[in-house]
Amino acid sequence: MQSISSKKSTLERNWLVIYTRPNWEKKVHQLLLITGIESYCPVRMEEHVWADRKKMVSVPVFNSYVFVKINRYEESIVRQTLGVINFIYYLGRPAVVRNSEIEAIQRFLNEYPDLEIITVKELSPGERVKIRNGPFMNQQGNILQIRGKNVLLKLENLESVLVTKVTVKNIELA
Repeated sequence: MQSISSKKSTLERNWLVIYTRPNWEKKVHQLLLITGIESYCPVRMEEHVWADRKKMVSVPVFNSYVFVKINRYEESIVRQTLGVINFIYYLGRPAVVRNSEIEAIQRFLNEYPDLEIITVKELSPGERVKIRNGPFMNQQGNILQIRGKNVLLKLENLESVLVTKVTVKNIELA
């Protein structure tokens, strides 16, 4: 028999973080909402450029992360949702995010809609990368130096070397 305080703690809803398949954040968010789970997938608007057009697209702020507000009984529903890999754990338990932190993210996105999270840790000098946007789109080069949000690249074309500065958001590992 459970005590009243332990029953209350299992029924209490907390914000947890789930890890999703790559590029499934918005799909998982929609699937969770359909099943009645409170879900939050922070997005920002970003201009994507194709050869024939430009379009504003909503892009998740956190790659492969979605926030859910659930109790212990709803964890299995979340785990069984298509596209969910697992919860993010801290000290052996699903990591709990305070309401104030979720509200701060929402407030910040309202005030700064062009917010961007850039992960630089995966880039290092010498690595080969491909440029996603701009005048050198689809060109490959080697990283010479990382300066904040900018990367100095060495592009080898036409048997000459061109060194250019590109923002981190416009490159990917080749």
